[in-house]
Amino acid sequence: MSDLPSCPSCDSAFTYEDGLMFVCPECAHEWPQQADEADTGSGITDANGNPLADGDSVTVIKDLKVKGSSLVVKVGTKVKNIRLVDGDHDIDCKIDGIGAMKLKSEFVKKS
Repeated sequence: MSDLPSCPSCDSAFTYEDGLMFVCPECAHEWPQQADEADTGSGITDANGNPLADGDSVTVIKDLKVKGSSLVVKVGTKVKNIRLVDGDHDIDCKIDGIGAMKLKSEFVKKS
């Protein structure tokens, strides 16, 4: 038997997957497969496992060399108003004295 969930609208067992959605062929109801992820946000967490969101403030937990220059982002640097993006470096921000940067969430903690 299929391990897909029953339709929440009509309780039909004949649901199927269509991309990122589940579909019921009997009542044509559609719902997202990842309903929990949509409620909790982006799924990006800091070094301690706390969920991050756009507009949060974070603190750098490790000295980070800035690629292409001799600058270093020091431990304890506070970064305000972050923006979460897709990719390897999942935080887009501006750091005072350095400018626009992308950071990895594993090197910051939520403040």
